[in-house]
Amino acid sequence: MHRDFSGKTVVVTGACRGIGAGIAERFAQDGANLVMVSNADRVHETAEKLRSLYPADILSLQVDVTDENQVKDLYKQAATRFGTIDVSIQNAGVITIDYYDRMPKEDFEKILAVNTTGVWLCCREAAKYMVKQNNGSLINTSSGQGRQGFIYTPHYAASKMGVIGITQSLAHELAPWNITVNAFCPGIIESEMWDYNDRVWGEILSSDKKHYGKGELMAEWVEGIPMKRAGKPQDVAGLVAFLASDDARYLTGQTINIDGGLIMS
Repeated sequence: MHRDFSGKTVVVTGACRGIGAGIAERFAQDGANLVMVSNADRVHETAEKLRSLYPADILSLQVDVTDENQVKDLYKQAATRFGTIDVSIQNAGVITIDYYDRMPKEDFEKILAVNTTGVWLCCREAAKYMVKQNNGSLINTSSGQGRQGFIYTPHYAASKMGVIGITQSLAHELAPWNITVNAFCPGIIESEMWDYNDRVWGEILSSDKKHYGKGELMAEWVEGIPMKRAGKPQDVAGLVAFLASDDARYLTGQTINIDGGLIMS
């Protein structure tokens, strides 16, 4: 089911690949004025591909979401170009995987800076425009690790649990201005991040008795999903489009698992 976002401005961070690119494509299909953001210049290539497929007005920006001034400028450019900030999707995220006694402090701080502080900064700046409009939707990417931490990734679990806390706190604070704030927890999704996860977790979890080749660990974990498949970015995009729509106007402060039933709550 496609929705009509004509005339609505939708910002998507982490939009150059994976879940973010899938979300951006969904809003391009649905007629939004789209602002695609990434710290990689690849975002311009991804945006150009979407322009060739859909009649969407797309602004692509290379932004570091941990840089306060760059984030402020991002929303200023979006509002100047399109007039409003109606939906902002805080999806930029990174992961590393390492033993507890080998993980550098710098890695821990980087993951929190991007995945948690970056989400808060984008929410803060987007909300300034939404308060003036007396309307808006903030949607944050958490993770299955926002629900349940996993081995070799304490920093990632902490960062994604933090996203849920930000979501709930801002939902309380911004409700008087008709701004909804929600999050979602993707599980195993076909993406470049999960290619990395499969490889690095596979290397660490391999032993003399069992060695994981490419795709084998992910396939083993997928067997534990009730729906017996990994998700696709399009699966996530459908949920995000709902959360951004008028059908979800009475839904706020919620975090929804989208993982084929891997974690049920």
